[in-house]
Amino acid sequence: MNSKANKPLNEMEPSTRARIEQAVLYTFSGREFHKVSLIEIAREANVSLQTIYKYYGDKETLLFSSLDTWLSRLAKRMIDHLQGMEDFKEKFRKVFWLALEFYEKNPEVAQLLMSSVYLNTWRKTDTFRQPELFNVFIRVINEGKAKGVLDPELDEKMIIDFVIGTASRNVTMWIIRGEDYSLTGIANQLFEMIWRGISKPADV
Repeated sequence: MNSKANKPLNEMEPSTRARIEQAVLYTFSGREFHKVSLIEIAREANVSLQTIYKYYGDKETLLFSSLDTWLSRLAKRMIDHLQGMEDFKEKFRKVFWLALEFYEKNPEVAQLLMSSVYLNTWRKTDTFRQPELFNVFIRVINEGKAKGVLDPELDEKMIIDFVIGTASRNVTMWIIRGEDYSLTGIANQLFEMIWRGISKPADV
């Protein structure tokens, strides 16, 4: 995170942090990054501008830290739902379904990613790596390879990019089309398409 932030976030009052993150979500999901000011966030969250500077330091850190919070919730939900599941294909299906469900329930996060997150800037921060979230995918993929059900010719990064790329494109178009259908409603169809692309060919 940015070194300009003086105080660790875990020292902030949870209710204050929640208000700030909600203000970030509300504000950045509606407008581009450069059109949002920190004073506007402070007013929306009913906190002082000094509080934001004290804990976040700058606008980029504020945005990426808040995004990290929301994506961490998705990772935790995936981990919880995978407990006790044995069938590998259904485990992978569940991971994909949960990703779509998250954005269906939190469309503002998807809108924020579309309108305010500059990938070239985000990738330079620790929050971009999302180790908790990506470790879920990596563990599931490695399990599939160990069990011999995934195509051995495919690198794990290729599989992750394929799965996340499919989810990302569909979430983006769902937003553009006005959210007039259910993402989770098409999750199984999309997953079966993905599965045909990543599962071990019958003649291998």
